[in-house]
Amino acid sequence: MHTQLADFLKDTPQGNEAAAILRTCVHCGFCTATCPTYQLLGDELDGPRGRIYLLKQLIEGARVTRTTQLHLDRCLTCLSCQTTCPSGVRYGRLLDIGREITEQRVRRPLAQRALRWWLRAVLPYEARFGPLLKLGQLVRPVLPRALKSLVPAPHRGDTTWPAVQNGARRFALLRGCAQPALAPQINAASARVLQRLGIRLLEAPQAVCCGALNHHLSATEQALQQMRTNVDVWSNLLDDGVEALIVTASGCGATIKQYGELLAHDTQYSAKAERVARHTLDLAEVMSDSDLQRLGRAEAAPSIACHVPCTLQHAQRLPTRIQELLGVLGFNLTRTRDAHLCCGSAGTYSILQSGIAEKLRSRKLEALTVERPQCIVTANIGCLHHLQTGTQLPVRHWIELVDAYCR
Repeated sequence: MHTQLADFLKDTPQGNEAAAILRTCVHCGFCTATCPTYQLLGDELDGPRGRIYLLKQLIEGARVTRTTQLHLDRCLTCLSCQTTCPSGVRYGRLLDIGREITEQRVRRPLAQRALRWWLRAVLPYEARFGPLLKLGQLVRPVLPRALKSLVPAPHRGDTTWPAVQNGARRFALLRGCAQPALAPQINAASARVLQRLGIRLLEAPQAVCCGALNHHLSATEQALQQMRTNVDVWSNLLDDGVEALIVTASGCGATIKQYGELLAHDTQYSAKAERVARHTLDLAEVMSDSDLQRLGRAEAAPSIACHVPCTLQHAQRLPTRIQELLGVLGFNLTRTRDAHLCCGSAGTYSILQSGIAEKLRSRKLEALTVERPQCIVTANIGCLHHLQTGTQLPVRHWIELVDAYCR
């Protein structure tokens, strides 16, 4: 697809990258078949092909409108379209560029600006989000049903880390921002399981958020600065002999694995960012490379429906890794439908586009429960919380069940 860049983008890294991506698109339409919002809304502009038309127009200098912003906002960035694209169009990166331009040129209504500011000011900071969550949980019993469903009940899992960690292999576990407050038992379970696999796990220092939230809300410079800060800290860990960084939230992992790409034009950080990205692994990748016989087989475990987050199957290209691990360990996995479709969580999407997110969640839960599982497992804290608000079935991180039933 030929593109005539607008003057403000000519000879810029951003403009050249966007033009190169657009040239790979042949508008075949295969992407629409796997797009959740197109399937739900039936509007061409709410599918990848239609959004690419909008992105091409704004990159060529056409007037950007609130309507353009609305259709770009409705994209989940699930990247299901990238998985099915025969031409390898990097749609997610093109969308990032287009959203940033749109954010600069279309002023949002005050309520939207306030909500986005609040999300960016609270969610990525454990010291702010944690106390607010505890306050919400304190008054949760008297909240109206609509609000009550948004506040998770206090966690009841085991949060104790192994007292002594020995092992020939050394990894660093990233804490995350919201996860330590919402579900601290996930990282603790990971540490216990990995110790039984002969891995010494350190808790990596994390001064700031990985940058995912700011990045997806088009606060690009703030996101890049967070990434640079983390690159400096985590590079020191790698220098000290840590084999890799382990992430238990696939949304964070997908962003960190993009550091090299996102900081490619920063001459001071590009090489270091690429190194950090290359040495970042999802927990499932580390488990796959370990001797699982040391864990034993699952005994008396419930039947499980496995939800693979978009950030794991489309962004990190690990669509079956969790199921393979759980199968080897002896868990009973039930059949699901439409595994490629997003649950509607998508970071802050479930807050900013709640109506669409709730419909997608209902579809996902229906697809996950076709064989009446006793439990749903996932690999991302955002998906876990979003799914749990729509079902009475327990929704847990898959490592929690490995820790509980493999002895």
